[in-house]
Amino acid sequence: MKNGSRPKPGAAPPRSVPSIRTLAWTALAGIVLLVHVPDGDGTRPPTTTAQTSALHARPAAGADRARSGTRPLPASDATRIRIPSIGVDVALVPLELDGAGALLPPPASAPTTAGWYADGTAPGARGTAVVAGHLDTRLGPAVFHRLDTLSPGAGVEIDREDGRTALFTVDAVESHPKDRFPDDKVYGASDRPELRLITCGGDWSKDTGYRANTVVYATLTGAR
Repeated sequence: MKNGSRPKPGAAPPRSVPSIRTLAWTALAGIVLLVHVPDGDGTRPPTTTAQTSALHARPAAGADRARSGTRPLPASDATRIRIPSIGVDVALVPLELDGAGALLPPPASAPTTAGWYADGTAPGARGTAVVAGHLDTRLGPAVFHRLDTLSPGAGVEIDREDGRTALFTVDAVESHPKDRFPDDKVYGASDRPELRLITCGGDWSKDTGYRANTVVYATLTGAR
């Protein structure tokens, strides 16, 4: 796709470039759904002191040197994600777009399952890979309920169908209001292997659901 346009219904976006540029999370009655939203203006919202500490933290020392020498992996389907610092170790299921071009989330009946956008970049390959999971459902806390507690330097491991494990290091954790979601920053193309982890965040209202998204930005720093 070019210029951030939506995928056409029934058309598979190319795997070599990220193709969902207008995704954001919403929740109604505790159920998380993915919908399209207008392009954000790129500005950052005011934050509390606690949020500011998390949003502006810098990568761990030496991370840039490690990234510069990490080669992209060939494309291969993702099968499992582990985030040891927040106790995540779950299977990954492929996610696809619905007829309107919005990403369908993992089933709400399986809150401990996360998903990756299978028609986009494979985790570890060159480009921006996307993994999404519920914050909570009617069944209670879900797989990414502690995602906003991650810190720069934390590790994310993604097992792949080819037997390799892509090792990512968290660069930043940010909260973006849904009505000003920075699509280009989150989903834009990259010349190195990057990863985005996305769930709901911010305040919750019974009328509008969650008002923000938590986005974790990570970069490939190794493989085994």
